[in-house]
Amino acid sequence: MSLARNTAVIGGLTLVSRVFGFARDLVLAAALGAGPVSDAFNAALRFPNLFRRLFAEGAFTQAFAPQYAKRLEAEGPEIADRLAGEALSVLLAVTGAATGLAMLAMPAINSVIFAGYRDDPETFALANTLTMITMSYLIAITAATVFSSMLNARGRFFAAAAAPILLNLCLLAAVWPVRDDPQTAAYAAAAAVAVSGVLQALWVWLAARRSGVRTRLRAPRLTPDVKAIIALAVPGAIAGGALQVNIMTSQALASFEEGAITFLNVADRLYQLPLGLIGIAVGVAMLPRLSRMVVNGDQDGARAAMDEAVALAMAFTLPAAAAMMAAPVFLIDGLFSRGAFTSDDAAMVGMALLHYGWGVPAFVLAKIYAPAFFARDDTRAPMRYAIVSMILNISFGAALFFSLRAMGLPGFPGLAIATSLAAWVNVALMVRALVRRGAYKPTRAAWGRLLRIGLATAALWLVMAGMALNREALTALMFGSKEIAIAAFIFGGGGFYFLCAFLFRAVTVAEVRAAFRRERGPSSPVLPTGMDG
Repeated sequence: MSLARNTAVIGGLTLVSRVFGFARDLVLAAALGAGPVSDAFNAALRFPNLFRRLFAEGAFTQAFAPQYAKRLEAEGPEIADRLAGEALSVLLAVTGAATGLAMLAMPAINSVIFAGYRDDPETFALANTLTMITMSYLIAITAATVFSSMLNARGRFFAAAAAPILLNLCLLAAVWPVRDDPQTAAYAAAAAVAVSGVLQALWVWLAARRSGVRTRLRAPRLTPDVKAIIALAVPGAIAGGALQVNIMTSQALASFEEGAITFLNVADRLYQLPLGLIGIAVGVAMLPRLSRMVVNGDQDGARAAMDEAVALAMAFTLPAAAAMMAAPVFLIDGLFSRGAFTSDDAAMVGMALLHYGWGVPAFVLAKIYAPAFFARDDTRAPMRYAIVSMILNISFGAALFFSLRAMGLPGFPGLAIATSLAAWVNVALMVRALVRRGAYKPTRAAWGRLLRIGLATAALWLVMAGMALNREALTALMFGSKEIAIAAFIFGGGGFYFLCAFLFRAVTVAEVRAAFRRERGPSSPVLPTGMDG
């Protein structure tokens, strides 16, 4: 399928997952509020997410997915599946050991990343227990990620994109019955995270079997192929580690302000929506495609694919960023304020969302430019840029955090500012490197498309800013319901943007049709049609 069709499959299912995720966040926010229990649960999610992104969805995938796609293209499914079995066996052994060690050392680890609560023994102990429960998620999700990479390389994106829905369903089912008891709800949520990992692994394994994958676990062994993947993965792990150090540092600083971890986490959930729907979807769909083009020596096709991916991503990302910057408090209050989560909490979250908003395009672009390096077996350059970004984020974030607090202001918005600034620096470094190598050179047509998308986005920002300034009148017009008002704001703004996009010719009907035409898929032999076709 074409890049747009693949992105639509991934993005559409991600949207379904995010709808359930939004429902999950509403239930969690109402059950846990924005205080110590909520901070403890969010801290418990950070550490398994660190390892998941480092081992499963980060460095390993970036190294393994292109190698598997190339083997599939050049040598066929049997050889590619043997490589997958060898790699999976080693990865499970490593993640199992890391999980066990982390669980044993959790009190010492949380004394650093949850430092602000060391003088609150009850909350600190709760964070330790919840983290030890959620850590088991890592092992199962590692297997799920490997099978997802294999499915994506075979042009089957449905099962992998649908798997995260299971996490949200598990959390909803676990928390809803005990939503009136914050501590019980936190324990139920942590257990649901662990169970969902097993369900996701089973789901994608079954889909892989139906699609023709015939890999099996072996005794962990460092074969030459596995060593080659590790050699590629180590720089990616360092890069992923640098990015996760940013998150951990922000969390450690935020723990010195009660509720700040939750404020950042809620803002994170909203700005992650375009990142998941567009950035990750385009990146996942593009990596096997670019890998095949590199194997076949089609450099012009690879550059054209980059232009298409950037334009497609920015057409959806820029309006989302405009909404976050035009009306951050309006969005958070309308979406989250209920139960223990108050309008005052929404105002605090809005302070962070405003600054995440101008970083959203950079977060998405990083997911698009990175596959251009990975497809060429280069994980070192992204590592260097991530380290530069990490140093900038930590130093600037800490300086802003303590400076704002010294002025009597909340310090956590400074962490959001530093995160967005560091993301743009990271993207600038990647673009400069790709242009110098000749791997990326936007055409005049591509620049023109981006300019027209920018004009449509500017018109949208003006309209949304006006709606936000007249929020009370809009709410009164919508029968006094803030939920209906925010729905009118989102869907009305979306309709206006797409009207502007056609008027400014940022997109045409012919281009939409062309983008969704089928294209040649992987040329590997005999791939049975499965549920992901």
